[in-house]
Amino acid sequence: MFEKMTVSTSQHDEMVDVTEDIQQWVRKQNMESGILVVYCPHTTAGITVNENADPDVKHDMLMKLDEVYPWNHPKYRHGEGNSASHLKASTVGTQQTLIVEKGKIVLGTWQGIYFCEFDGPRRRSMYVKGITDTTEV
Repeated sequence: MFEKMTVSTSQHDEMVDVTEDIQQWVRKQNMESGILVVYCPHTTAGITVNENADPDVKHDMLMKLDEVYPWNHPKYRHGEGNSASHLKASTVGTQQTLIVEKGKIVLGTWQGIYFCEFDGPRRRSMYVKGITDTTEV
């Protein structure tokens, strides 16, 4: 089970909740139990799991990443001018590994899966791979 999914972003820095899109994919695959990998193939974007109940959490995360990795740092050398995007993406990471049980992604009460854009707006890709259980230990 493997699929390339598309995410359209509308802001330079943005966290897009993709939880329901990925859960729908799990249902479409009839995946009952196993491991799910969500992977971002971009060097200026990432995937994370975090709170999805209070939108202020996304704001605070993006704000702090901007503070830690400012856009106009005088010592950046990368010619494209998006060094901050690369640093943010490396900090967040490119993938999440999740458990699927009884046809649902196992997440905490307040958790969601986010595609993190750091150099948008763009049309991006993410890959989803499901590995089903053949035996339970």
